Amino acid sequence: MTAKPRWFQTTAIDYPNSRPHIGTAFEKVGADVQARYRRMEGYDVCFLMGNDENTLKVADKAKELGQDPQAYCDDMARQFREVWDALDISYDVFIQTSHERHKACCRKFVQKVYDNGHIYKGTYEGWYCQGCEEFKSDKLHAENNGLCPIHQRPLIRRSEPCWLFRLSAFKDRLLAHLKENPEFVQPESRRNEMIGFIEAEGLDDLNISRHGEEWGIRLPFDPEFTIYVWFDALLTYITGIGYGDDEATFRANWPCDTHFIGKDITRFHTHIWPAMLWAAGEEAPKRVFSHGFVTVDGTKMGKSMGNVVQPLDIIAKSSVDAYRYYFMRECPFPSDGDYSGQRYEEVFNSELANNLGNMLSRCLTLITKNFDGVLPQTANVAPEKSFERRVLVEGSISMSEFTTDRVDIPETVNRVRSHVEACQYNSALQAIVQSLLSPTNRFLEESAPWKLVSPTNLAPLRCCLGRSSRSASRASC
Repeated sequence: MTAKPRWFQTTAIDYPNSRPHIGTAFEKVGADVQARYRRMEGYDVCFLMGNDENTLKVADKAKELGQDPQAYCDDMARQFREVWDALDISYDVFIQTSHERHKACCRKFVQKVYDNGHIYKGTYEGWYCQGCEEFKSDKLHAENNGLCPIHQRPLIRRSEPCWLFRLSAFKDRLLAHLKENPEFVQPESRRNEMIGFIEAEGLDDLNISRHGEEWGIRLPFDPEFTIYVWFDALLTYITGIGYGDDEATFRANWPCDTHFIGKDITRFHTHIWPAMLWAAGEEAPKRVFSHGFVTVDGTKMGKSMGNVVQPLDIIAKSSVDAYRYYFMRECPFPSDGDYSGQRYEEVFNSELANNLGNMLSRCLTLITKNFDGVLPQTANVAPEKSFERRVLVEGSISMSEFTTDRVDIPETVNRVRSHVEACQYNSALQAIVQSLLSPTNRFLEESAPWKLVSPTNLAPLRCCLGRSSRSASRASC
């Protein structure tokens, strides 16, 4: 027997300082579509998600609530998984960075990079954003009048002793990798941004430690320091599949087929992450897919705006399938999309209730009402590869003037498959609606098979369901 091909994918792990909103869920639903598709195609899929917990924001939030940080993280992990389960996300691994297994495996990786000569001690000074937990360049500070361009808060000048990762040593290799591997960063526009950034600004060595902080993972070679949250968080993609304690499972899954991440963290995943892996003697991931954001009625979501929308609130008023359909149909995954309650209702009614719903209702009612749910002599009968509708030419005088509306099912399937593999889910759904659902509904509307069938006569039923295009054009329907 031939072993199934492997497929390993991840989403970005999330800060658990608040419950996930529809923007966070957008990434997870999009990744889940890919995982489900790959399973249908015969792959042995491993789908990893998790929470990013070794951060000052988490420790501060726990302190604010009077909780132990670990207890807070565990409860938030429960709440996150509650949302993902409600959205029917089919993840296989959920990792928490505060748990001891991840910490131990993380320390092994950092020790290896240190032993390979890519980490050294020094002093770092720069403009720091606590919201991003990242140092910003002098250029970015000047261009944004001293504010973080994401959080719009003043950047703080910060100097501290630290351990640095020799990111600059990988500049040429990263640039060549980005240029020679077009699939490494998708969509193409993000890849061009990543190439442009290196060519314009180069790569500085990265501060990978924090001094004097209690919450976090201790550096194995200098326990006075904790590991910088990003250096620790990226490692979940390998510690979650066995790096450091389960070599066989790790080798079976790595390198990752696709990392799904938000466009704001593309640089971490396409500059820092590959360099980290190379420094430890590992391969870079095959693809990093950088998706867009979701706005609400055209406005960016935020607590200060009072417009944060929770997934469970939408599901409670409709269904999880409607929720998933809307965001994959209306929000192009590589780009930005918008949520509007009014538009959600319009899509639900027009495409799910009226188009798909009507077709299913008509077919199921026809079969169950007239044939007790059983169609004799149809077992093992393969469907036609295409079906035709004869449509009266608009404006014609003679009723004999028709044009043929032909639906090629294999061609449609291949088109949908291509769109899904490129993470263009809105295009895949559009192809299904336009090439299958709408023509089928028009065909049923025109032929009205429910008026013609009887339990003793299956021929008209076969005709009107498009079993044979030639016989359909000659039959009484």
